[in-house]
Amino acid sequence: MFTDSRAQHLVVTVLGIFTALSPIWVTHNDKTMWTLVVLGVLIALAGLVQLSRSLGATADYAIGVLGALLFISPWGMDFADTYRSASWTAWVVGVVTVVAALASLPMVSGRLDKMVPHH
Repeated sequence: MFTDSRAQHLVVTVLGIFTALSPIWVTHNDKTMWTLVVLGVLIALAGLVQLSRSLGATADYAIGVLGALLFISPWGMDFADTYRSASWTAWVVGVVTVVAALASLPMVSGRLDKMVPHH
């Protein structure tokens, strides 16, 4: 069965692949490229691990941390002002990744299920 949580993990996997490949179409230097590639691959791998359900909530926490690292990477790796398209990729994908990871956590998804009226 394809649950909401599995859909979120598929989205995370696609976002990771998108981020890893983004240096193809965004301007960058070596540091920016490797930041996007490494974090993108790690996010995609964590999403794939979660799709196989092998680590439970641990992978969701890892995905959240990786998403947060991606979000702060333009400032931490000092490319926020120089490479705007790479920065926006990191910011948007980072936020969406963190939101997807949080929504996948059992304590959050259980509460969300209770809030949605079922007909």
